[in-house]
Amino acid sequence: MLDKAQYIVVEGPIGAGKTSLARRLAERLGAGLSLEQPELNPFLARFYNDMPRWALATQLSFLYQRVDQLNRFLDTDEPDRRVVSDFILDKDPLFAELNLEADEFKLYQRSYDLVVPQPTPKPDLVVYLQAKPATLIERIARRGVAAERPITAHYLERVAERYAQFFYQYDASPLFIVDAEVLNPVDHSDDFDLLVERLRAMRSFREFFGYA
Repeated sequence: MLDKAQYIVVEGPIGAGKTSLARRLAERLGAGLSLEQPELNPFLARFYNDMPRWALATQLSFLYQRVDQLNRFLDTDEPDRRVVSDFILDKDPLFAELNLEADEFKLYQRSYDLVVPQPTPKPDLVVYLQAKPATLIERIARRGVAAERPITAHYLERVAERYAQFFYQYDASPLFIVDAEVLNPVDHSDDFDLLVERLRAMRSFREFFGYA
C-alpha cells in the first residue's frame, strides 16, 4: 500500500505526534511535505485562553490555511509527486462542530462549502495515531509550546472522542490505525521501521497496528 500511495496523510489529536511522524515518513520516502502551520494562525493562542470568544476566528483561519495548502498540492505540474501531510480536510468540520456555537457553525459551514475544492482529493493512505488524553497531555507538556499550556485534559478528552468517532466511520481512503499508547514511531527508530514495514505490507482497506 505505502509504495503506491502518492498522497499520504498522518492524522491524530493534538499531541499524538502526527506532524513529527509526517516529517519522518516524508524523509524516508523522499516525498514532499504539506504541514499545518499553527504558528501562523494569529488567533490560536487567544483561542486556548478564551475558547468561546476566539473559536470562529481560529477555525476559519485554519480552514483557509488548509485550503491554500491543498490547492498548492493540486496545482503542481508534477503528476507523480508524492506528498505527506499532517491534516485531512474532511476532518476540519470535526473541530468546528466541537468548538463553535450552533449559529457560528452554520456560518463556518457556509464558508467551508464555498472555499473547499470540489471534488475534494482523497488521500491514497491515512495513518491515524490513537492515544489517551493523559498521554496527549504529557506529550504536550513535554514539547513546551507556550500557546498550548492552557489546554485542559477535559478539552483533549472531547477532541480524542471526536477523532475516534470520525475515524470509526471513515471510509474515504485506506486507513491504518496506530496504537500510539504502546508504539512511538516518532522517537523510537525500531517502532518507526516496523511501522514502515507494516504499511508496505498493508493489503486491507482498514488495519490496526499495535503490540498484542
